[in-house]
Amino acid sequence: MSYKILICEDNEKNRKLMEDIFKYHGYEVYLAANGKEGIEMAKRIKPDLILMDMQMPVLDGFEAIKKIRQDSEIKHIKIIAVTSYAMSGDKERVLQAGADYYIAKPIDTRALPEVIKKVIEGENHERS
Repeated sequence: MSYKILICEDNEKNRKLMEDIFKYHGYEVYLAANGKEGIEMAKRIKPDLILMDMQMPVLDGFEAIKKIRQDSEIKHIKIIAVTSYAMSGDKERVLQAGADYYIAKPIDTRALPEVIKKVIEGENHERS
C-alpha cells in the first residue's frame, strides 16, 4: 500500500528534499507552501500523514494544526511537526498544539523514512 504524505513547508529546498526522499521510498507525495494551502489540500486528498513546518507565511503550523484538529473530516490525520524550534519546552508546546510527533531541524534524512513509517502505522506516538 502506498501511503499519501502531505508536506507543508514554505522553504522550496526543504520541500524538494523531503519530496525526493518520500518518493524514493514509495510514498505518494503532495506539497503545500503554507498552512492555509495545506488545510485545503488535506481536505481534498485525505493524506495518511502531514509533515507540518511550524514557521510559515499566511498560516503558521500552530494555527494550521489547530484548524485541522477542529475539522471532523480531517482531524484524525497524523501530523508530524517539523521545526527549528529546539529550545527547552518547544517540543511540548508543539505536541500540545496537536501534533502527533516532533522532528527538529536540521532533519536526519536517513532516519526520516523510518520515523514516518512508524508514525503512519501507529507505532510511534508522542502526543500526550
